[in-house]
Amino acid sequence: MSQTPEELPNDNSAKLSGSDAVNLAEEQAKNTAHRNIPGLGELPIPDDTANLRQGPNLHDGLLALLPLIGVWRGEGQADTVVDGQYNFGQEITFAHDGENYIAYHTRLWKLDENGESTGADLRETGFIRIDEKDEIEFIVCHSTGVVEIFYGNPLNERAWQLESASTMVTASGPSALGPGKRLYGLLPTNELGWVDERMVAGELRPRMSAQLKRVIG
Repeated sequence: MSQTPEELPNDNSAKLSGSDAVNLAEEQAKNTAHRNIPGLGELPIPDDTANLRQGPNLHDGLLALLPLIGVWRGEGQADTVVDGQYNFGQEITFAHDGENYIAYHTRLWKLDENGESTGADLRETGFIRIDEKDEIEFIVCHSTGVVEIFYGNPLNERAWQLESASTMVTASGPSALGPGKRLYGLLPTNELGWVDERMVAGELRPRMSAQLKRVIG
């Protein structure tokens, strides 16, 4: 089930105790800690890793984003101007190679009423950076012909809020996509929830949201 912005973690939401969070992470890691994204190892530089136990150390400048590193899969809901309302499956990868940025990639596929895939949907790829003042820079390229720059800050150690500052659309891209806001957060179950809101008729409305389980890392 996908999340509304109010259900995602923020400064005022209930938090897991430190020991509960560690215990939950250790239990879930029994199935994910040994897995990683494929790497050919043929370049003279480190492969990307989505597993903090493997590969180069995470750059010190990215510690505020450390909980995101991994591969996440699950389902969500969309309500777009072009395609209307539909359910989708999703995989998100947050990986690094030891440098001061995170490589981001996600793929979506549409689901029918029985939860079966009916074909590929959107894709996004980009990079996340964070400066010494904890301001996040998120550069995202959409398969639909959109390039966006988001800026934001950590809300706490388990949630991150971003707002689009620049949106460029190609001639064949979606003319109806307005500026927006994204919220990513770890839920009490240690799953990743996220919401993308867009400006429609002068107000922000949820466009896409999902709840994802860690499968690598």
